[in-house]
Parts: sequence; structure tokens; C-alpha cells
Amino acid sequence: MSAALIIEQVLNGFQLGVMLFLMAAGLTLAFGVMGLINLAHGSLYMTGAFVCAWVANATGSFWTGLALGLLASAAAGAIIEILVMRRLYDRDHLDQVLATFSLILIFAEGAHWLFGSRPLYLNIPDLLDGAIALPGGGGYPVYRLAVIGVGLVVAIGLFLLITRTRLGMRIRAGESDREMIGALGVNIRTLYTLVFALGAMLAGLAGVLVGASQSVQVGMGEPVLILAFVVIVIGGIGSIKGALVASVLVGLVDTLGRAFAPSLLALALPVQAAASVGASVASILIYLLMAVVLAFRPQGLFPTHG
Repeated sequence: MSAALIIEQVLNGFQLGVMLFLMAAGLTLAFGVMGLINLAHGSLYMTGAFVCAWVANATGSFWTGLALGLLASAAAGAIIEILVMRRLYDRDHLDQVLATFSLILIFAEGAHWLFGSRPLYLNIPDLLDGAIALPGGGGYPVYRLAVIGVGLVVAIGLFLLITRTRLGMRIRAGESDREMIGALGVNIRTLYTLVFALGAMLAGLAGVLVGASQSVQVGMGEPVLILAFVVIVIGGIGSIKGALVASVLVGLVDTLGRAFAPSLLALALPVQAAASVGASVASILIYLLMAVVLAFRPQGLFPTHG
């Protein structure tokens, strides 16, 4: 087990973590501020990826695709909030689950109709192509490092937005007492639309970043959505800091588990058995992590809003 391999897998874990953070941040804001369970969040992730890939392939510009992908996901989020979500805030969570599940089906069929059934591919821009040398040998893609950097910049920006701006003050107040800030003259509907559109844009950004290293296809958002829910449960609902810490934890546990569990088990088991058992163990490690955290911290690592 070389040092270069360990460093590479740790970086992969951080990359997965920041991508999950971009997904989880929007989810935790929506649930913390609005009390809304949004299963369609993965569809907004898919929307950003599809629009970016289609525009980039049509124009030859990744950056144009990125800009329009973010705008499309934010606009889709605002439209969904206005047309659908506003009718669900005072309904129970079962109604929210059913309504947002129907949105998943609508988005999936819409993507089939607009973009076809074949996956789209998004090329990495020339600026971010290539690799850098790792200590101990080997290289690591510049694009993956850029994804980590973007995630960290977004995390810092969100923290400053929530803690240092008037909009952030209203968001935090909305989490605590929406009726009171409404009585003070804050337009609750506009605030909710802005929060939902912001979360949708972050999901779209995650979709674009992943789409450049994988294929863009219908249904790509649902597996990531499950991990994002795990993240907000571990980190604490409504907490941006909790979402970031939990995302990195989940990313590292999942990546390192899949990379090294089979080889570690091979020290005590036959190689074939170790490979089979290791794959099974690696797939459940993040859920074991969630169970352990909830056993000691039922409200998550950072239950206070942050």
C-alpha cells in the first residue's frame, strides 16, 4: 500500500465530500428553513448537468455550458418552488414526499424527451486538463483538485452569506420563527424562493462538476440524493457547518472503505472471500457511521443552525 495510493484515495474522498456538500447544502437549507423534504433535489442536479453538457457540445465552450447550467437549475428550482412547493409547506411530510417523487418522474421523462435516452459526455476544459505529481510517484488530475477547490470556496461563501449578510440573517430568522419575521415586513414567499433557487443552483453545480468526469444520463441524481440525506442527518439538519463536516467524513469513509477494505480483510481471509466481503462492508460503512453518530448525537454533529 504505497503512500501515493493513500494520498490519491484521500483526495478522491475529499472530492466526493465536496460534491456531496454542494448537494446537501441546498437540502439542509430547504429542510431547516422551510421544513420541506425535497426528493426532487437530485433532479435539479441532473438538470444542471444536462444543460451544461448540451450547451457545451453545441457551442464548444465548457464555461458557457457551466453558466447556463447553473442558471437553468436555479430557474427550475424557483419555478418548482412557486408552482409546487408553496402548496406543501403546511402539509405533512408524506404529502411532500409524494409530490416531490412525482417531480422526479416528470424531470426524468422531460430529460428523455429533450435530450434523448443516450448519455451525454462533457469534456474537461483545456485549462483544467492534465495532472500534477504526487509524493511517492504517480499523478492526480488537475480537474479533480479544481473540484475540491470549488467546493471549499462555495463552503466559505455560504458560511459568510449565512453569518455576515442581511439575507443570511433573514434565513436564520426564518429557521427560528417565520411568523415573526413575516410580521416584521420580510416577504416570506420571496425569501423561500431565493433559498430554494440557491439550493437548486448548488445542486446544478454539483451535477456539472460530476458530469465532466462521468457521463450525464437520466437518473444520475437519485444515488447522490441518498448520500446527501445521509450527510444532513449526520451533520445536523439546517447546519451548513454540519453539512460540510459530514460530507467530508462520508466521502472519506466511502472512498477509503471501497479502496482498502478488501486488501485489509485479505490479511485474515482468502483473497476471493476478502474481495466479496470487503465490497459488502465498504457499501455499508457510511450507514454504520450514521448509526454510530445518531447513537451518541441524535440531532447530528452540529444540531444548532450554522
